[in-house]
Amino acid sequence: MARDQIDMTPLQSRDELVAWFEEGCKNPSEFRLGTEHEKTPFTLEGHRPVPYEGARGIGALLEGMKLLLGWEPIMEKGNIIGLYDVTGGGAISLEPGGQFELSGAPVENVHQTQSELMAHLAQVREIATPLGIGFLGLGMTPSWSRADIPVMPKGRYKIMTNYMPKVGQYGLDMMYRTCTVQTNLDFSSEADMVKKLRVSLALQPVATALFANSPFTEGKPNGFLSFRSEIWRDTDNARAGMMPWAFEDGMGFERYVDYALDVPMYFVKRGEEYIDVSGSSFRAFFDGRNNNLPGERPTLSDWANHLSTIFPEVRLKRYLEMRGSDGGPWGRLPALPAFWVGLLYDDVSLDAAWDMVKHWTAHERQALRDDVPRFGFKARIRDRYLFEIAKECLVLAHAGLRRRGRIDQLGRDETRHLEPLDRIIDSGRTPAEEMLEKFNGPWKGSVEPAYAEYAF
Repeated sequence: MARDQIDMTPLQSRDELVAWFEEGCKNPSEFRLGTEHEKTPFTLEGHRPVPYEGARGIGALLEGMKLLLGWEPIMEKGNIIGLYDVTGGGAISLEPGGQFELSGAPVENVHQTQSELMAHLAQVREIATPLGIGFLGLGMTPSWSRADIPVMPKGRYKIMTNYMPKVGQYGLDMMYRTCTVQTNLDFSSEADMVKKLRVSLALQPVATALFANSPFTEGKPNGFLSFRSEIWRDTDNARAGMMPWAFEDGMGFERYVDYALDVPMYFVKRGEEYIDVSGSSFRAFFDGRNNNLPGERPTLSDWANHLSTIFPEVRLKRYLEMRGSDGGPWGRLPALPAFWVGLLYDDVSLDAAWDMVKHWTAHERQALRDDVPRFGFKARIRDRYLFEIAKECLVLAHAGLRRRGRIDQLGRDETRHLEPLDRIIDSGRTPAEEMLEKFNGPWKGSVEPAYAEYAF
């Protein structure tokens, strides 16, 4: 998330929180898609982490991007921490360890997502290469320890860094060593939101397997195909996971509000100051019972910022965020929006996907999610391997995109963006298994070649 929200309208009732979500409903003709991707900066010489400070640091990179793009800088206490495109709606932001994130503008089709991505990468390279900075497209840094990684000058990250070790063993790894690619999609009504949320929650392990490419930690295989996904199993389970209650009767905006009210907060922002309220629920704040802000009531801004610190496999805002995939090389990134758009923006494919998952129990969904980081396509649900389900999902995604009929200037529809996933299915192996084969073969037991083969 590039910018903390600024709307100091005080909240008076729970109904306002529900209404905030309801305002996200759009006519299907107005549906858009947004893609966010993170990439790890590294020094071209030596393949080391890039600090924020200095003439060849992350701050200098952002300053150069500001001059190149003309985007509005996002500042915090005199430091540039991001950029915002006032006209188009895109943004560049920093994750805790310097991971460079593009939050793409809302666009009409996957072709536009790819064009946006290619323009962004060309612009980043123009500034980064003279600074001696490259970018790695993997779900986790393959060679660095946590102690190696610099901390970006953002107040919210200091609070999170102090809090994370209290609630899980991997929170700091999530913050400093992982990268993801996410797709954000719209809904037309509460019922449409619920159906899309349920389908995408149940099938998030499919996306995890298709994009799994974080098999290394500190230079060695870690025993997982997506260690980034495994990290989320023990980061902070009060704010992460599969939300089994979303499949129960009565699910809707109100139910999500009640869930979010009870998720512990991290911070409240007042001016440029981040006030540490970690561990206290938004419900207590809403009732005027926050110990660090006694008697104070939250604003719409506080609500929006709090929602950005909840991390389930699929997150509800005024759109739905698909959060289960490792970051990857640039050629694979448009495949994620293509996959989810094909499944969720076409009613026939959405109905078929729901038919596929609607009889799975909460226990079965959780077991699949727990198994996929280690086993990938070999994870099972009932009598089926995940590989079979992934293959079926790709068929539905292809059909959905064909029916959408969004054509590029060469007359091709959006199915062309699924080609990297088709190749993965044809091979029968996750990207991580391919990397492990290289590690044990031509890479000769070293992860260093990844900095060339998986660089942007």
